[in-house]
Amino acid sequence: MSEEGGSKPRVDSFAALRYKDFRYYLGMRFLFTFAYQMQAVIIGFYIYQVTKNVFALGLVGLCEAIPAIGIALYGGYVADKSEKRKMLLTIASLVFLASMVMFTVTMKSMGAYIHTSWIVPIIYFMIFLNGLARAFYGPATFTIYAHSIPKELYPNGSTWSSSSWQIASVLGPATGGLIYGFYGITAAFSVILIFLLLSISLIYRLRPYPPVFIPKESVWKSLSEGIDFVFKSKMMIWAMSLDLFSVFFGGAVALLPVFANDILHVGSQGLGVMRATSSLGAVITMLAMARFSPMDKPWRNLLIAVTGFGLSIICFGLSRSFYLSLFFLFTEGAFDSISVIIRGTIIQLLTPDHMRGRVSAVNSMFIGSSNEIGAFESGTAAKLLGTVPSVVFGGSMTLVIVTITYLKTKKLIPLSLSQIQTPEKVHSP
Repeated sequence: MSEEGGSKPRVDSFAALRYKDFRYYLGMRFLFTFAYQMQAVIIGFYIYQVTKNVFALGLVGLCEAIPAIGIALYGGYVADKSEKRKMLLTIASLVFLASMVMFTVTMKSMGAYIHTSWIVPIIYFMIFLNGLARAFYGPATFTIYAHSIPKELYPNGSTWSSSSWQIASVLGPATGGLIYGFYGITAAFSVILIFLLLSISLIYRLRPYPPVFIPKESVWKSLSEGIDFVFKSKMMIWAMSLDLFSVFFGGAVALLPVFANDILHVGSQGLGVMRATSSLGAVITMLAMARFSPMDKPWRNLLIAVTGFGLSIICFGLSRSFYLSLFFLFTEGAFDSISVIIRGTIIQLLTPDHMRGRVSAVNSMFIGSSNEIGAFESGTAAKLLGTVPSVVFGGSMTLVIVTITYLKTKKLIPLSLSQIQTPEKVHSP
């Protein structure tokens, strides 16, 4: 791997940004995430407006999670044995096609050609296609990130990568909510399509990443190697499990359209602000972590962060003030960002190059679709318990999960960043 300018970059807060491929990766991920997050908020609000059914919001998450989880392992296998840039181009093109279809069917001018009762099923199917794309997107980008900077810069790169994702998650929902509220869904989808095209243009700028894994055994045996590796790493499996169950129970984001429309009465503009506020808390915290790393005792800090996440969810559910709700969404995003940085660094450091796609696929099954599965859980719980009780229940269950994890992983709490790379420290006894 060459470095820009031919000299070794300083180990500072901007070290990862000195690498050209990492900057292309960062820009591509920002633009793609911006469009994806913008689409999520307008589709959620549109479906709730059309159906007036909280369970329909849960189905949005389920439609994406089923394919994303169902073929995630195969997506990791393909990523390990494929050229990554070509793979990303195919994925981005599929997402662009799905967005184009949703843009078309939601246009008012199409009302004479497509009956309203068909629009929501068509949108669900396009979300299903997005889930298929995501099964391959995660492993491909995980591998590209690993090859874009030296291994010693992974913690710094993880901070910038996560910050890029979170900044896009601030601007995407806010932009989507505002454009939807003032100009309508057609204008919002036009912006989404533009950003997806810009993302595809940056993928072209990436250099090819040939595979380092040449399969010599059956597909199932190759997939089993990735699963076995994850489950033999005590820190990795507990980190994935902690995130899976905390987001599964504590994911209140899917119910934000209900809070915006029926509880806080702030409309689509307020929904965009609410979605953005959580990510704003994450961005500010991540930028601070570029200077003040949370990796001195990563496992201890991870448990503290998830505890704060659960408490913030509970307080948000109980709040009836829009501004107080924004504060708790801000803290929820801040605590979540800490766990994202720590978990991402741990997984990158513990994963060998030839298994990155498959390990990323296992990670996607635990984490990448936990938001969508959590959205389905939130919609179902809201239908059975009511919106506010379901959010409070979810936050409380997150605290239970943290307690169980703490009791099972006490030996990992005092470990430093250098110590977690020692096999006897992080693998199951």
